[in-house]
Amino acid sequence: MIKIYHNTRCSKSREGLEIVENSGQEFEVREYLKQPLSEDELKNLLQKLQMKPSEIVRRNENIWKEQFKNQNLNDEELIKILVDNPQLIERPIVEKDHKAVVGRPSSEIEKLIN
Repeated sequence: MIKIYHNTRCSKSREGLEIVENSGQEFEVREYLKQPLSEDELKNLLQKLQMKPSEIVRRNENIWKEQFKNQNLNDEELIKILVDNPQLIERPIVEKDHKAVVGRPSSEIEKLIN
């Protein structure tokens, strides 16, 4: 089954959801701002993405610029920050089986689900 980590206010995330909906495959939507990921869930997702926490941080968000920019943070610290501040997680993220992609560009979603 496909799972999309979705932010309803983000146009790229809505575009990703449309791709998933049009795939005709069974899927689940997780609005991660309303249902934040646990540390274990985020670690599992990062493993499927084959990415480090620093690679999924939205660095242009004000909260990042005001509180965390220019800090030398390790992976564990970044994971805690992302769990506590889910708006800093890049979006959308789509997961299928043992793989996941950040849907930027949206063609990455198509590659994963087809």
